[in-house]
Amino acid sequence: MRTWRDGDGTLTVATESGTGAGPGSGTEARGVPLRIAASYRARTRGLLGRDGIEGALMITPCGSVHTFRMRFPIDVAYLDRKFTVLAVTTMKPGRLGLPRLRARHVVEAEAGAMERWGVRPGVRLELKASPAGAPESL
Repeated sequence: MRTWRDGDGTLTVATESGTGAGPGSGTEARGVPLRIAASYRARTRGLLGRDGIEGALMITPCGSVHTFRMRFPIDVAYLDRKFTVLAVTTMKPGRLGLPRLRARHVVEAEAGAMERWGVRPGVRLELKASPAGAPESL
């Protein structure tokens, strides 16, 4: 079992042939900046009050999200415990997302980013935290 801390990291998309954004996407997800929100305060704030995000935000633990009081549409990827994508959806501001039963983590990014990175159901993501936000064993 792991526990995460607030901090920074990187997100990569694992494909059948290794690491990259997948066939036909034209871009690589290697080195996508990731912000980790693991504390109650950081999870509650999420992307509220921002005009955009460069990279992505991982909220953990999390099974559903909302976009009330958000200023821009977002892509939401629901991940299981092994970081396999269960579902990807685009949400406009002022919406309530349905809870996903097996979801343990959620990755949020600006609308359209998940498609560019090759994030789709069944794909496994690799999330690496910087040393200050690295997961610890319990």
